[in-house]
Amino acid sequence: MTTSAFRRPPTAQEAVLAELRRAIITGELRPGEQVVQDALAERFGVSRVPLREALKILEGEGQVTYRPHRGYFVAELDLNDLREVYRIRDLLESEAISVAVGQITESELGFAALTLDEVERASAAGDLLAMAEANRRFHFGLIEAARMPRLSRLVRILWDATDVYRSLYYSEGGHREAVNDEHREVLGAIRVGDADRAVHVLRQHRDRAVAALEQALTGQ
Repeated sequence: MTTSAFRRPPTAQEAVLAELRRAIITGELRPGEQVVQDALAERFGVSRVPLREALKILEGEGQVTYRPHRGYFVAELDLNDLREVYRIRDLLESEAISVAVGQITESELGFAALTLDEVERASAAGDLLAMAEANRRFHFGLIEAARMPRLSRLVRILWDATDVYRSLYYSEGGHREAVNDEHREVLGAIRVGDADRAVHVLRQHRDRAVAALEQALTGQ
């Protein structure tokens, strides 16, 4: 076996973390729901130690919260929090895309096109987890083309804070179709160097998500 072919198996903590992320993104664990550690440790076949370690990582990302004497709960945002997160995202991501358009490489455009295809395949299959992961790769591929690592880190924090709501938006086929159409339009604008158009479509993209989430949260 060559060194390049070797792949270290995930640790128990990494495996549990991946499974918790899947449960949150797909809506199996809903916003505000308690994370029952004993049940999850038994389900995953691990002790509570790697489970607690994984939960601490998610707490640092804002995806779960710890309540003294009660345990961990999936994070939830009220509408004002949600609007604030998306407003800050708009400011940061608009700046990143404006800068990225003038310097994005053909390789980065090719990567964006590939991840866009992945989003659409997952959307068609109704695979919300795969869609969310590919969607994240698509957006951050464009954001990181700005070569502004501090800005990218800030945007990641904001994305982490709303991951728990992504399944609410992606659960409807009409929303998934809109996401695909908007992605295509954004990438087309970037390809021809139209930063204003790319920023405008991304703003519509976020506004549509906020409006849908507001409706879902109000309905709940």
